[in-house]
Amino acid sequence: MDRNGSFPANSADVPSEPDALAGVAVIVCSSCRDETGSDAHPRAGALLAEDTRRAACGEKIDIRTVECLGNCKRRLSAALLRDGCWSYVFGDLNTTSGADLVTGAKLFATSTDGLIPWRGRPDSLKRGLVARIPPLDMLKDRP
Repeated sequence: MDRNGSFPANSADVPSEPDALAGVAVIVCSSCRDETGSDAHPRAGALLAEDTRRAACGEKIDIRTVECLGNCKRRLSAALLRDGCWSYVFGDLNTTSGADLVTGAKLFATSTDGLIPWRGRPDSLKRGLVARIPPLDMLKDRP
């Protein structure tokens, strides 16, 4: 939030703290297909990964790919991870959602409670939220 009470509109408006960003990883499913289900290469997921890398250029955000996140019904998918914090899985992304993922990563990196704030989160990361997974040490029913 800026001093006027507004939230950033895009990743360029979210302040980045290089040390905090180094602890965040964006994992993009590189095998995701587009909305037509096309088997064409490069796959839509690989295009999203490249768009995310472009959007993160100059930032210390770890952008990685995985062969499958198992979220095929929600099409293009990605996850945000940070040690000791909740992890997030998003779906229904498109090949140009890279800037949204970088904005989410910046919000996540600067979060004091390890949660991505709802306000200020890009719409694609609001609508596309599939799951929020707690870190193991936060589970209350551990033996």
